[in-house]
Amino acid sequence: MMMTNLLALAEEEGIEVNEYELPERIRGLYFENSIAINKKIKTEKEKRCVLAEELGHFYFTIGDILDLKIESNRKQEIRARNWAINKLTPFEKVLEAYELGHKTPYEMAEYLDVTEDFMKEAILYYQKKYRKL
Repeated sequence: MMMTNLLALAEEEGIEVNEYELPERIRGLYFENSIAINKKIKTEKEKRCVLAEELGHFYFTIGDILDLKIESNRKQEIRARNWAINKLTPFEKVLEAYELGHKTPYEMAEYLDVTEDFMKEAILYYQKKYRKL
């Protein structure tokens, strides 16, 4: 899903998306139908991954979850991340990438237009999810 598709989804949901100067450690924030993406993020790929996760917060987060020492906040953070993984790297597309010869996380990330770190998280997510079957 291209960045423009995510921006269109945000617009459909009435969410304003802007880039702001944020502290280095904060890549993005969702608050009251607004998404802030850190201007310091250099690549469109990373911005896309951040936007997807923040959209996940729109769908699944209630209240202020900034304190990740609280278990319910961590769970909401994970749920938003999992939504982003399913949106940007659906399992069928991960399999397709692999079958086309993209075997490493880097190669898969390039094929699916996400960051390598995001792809590594997606692989772990799918390993946990499907190992249970």
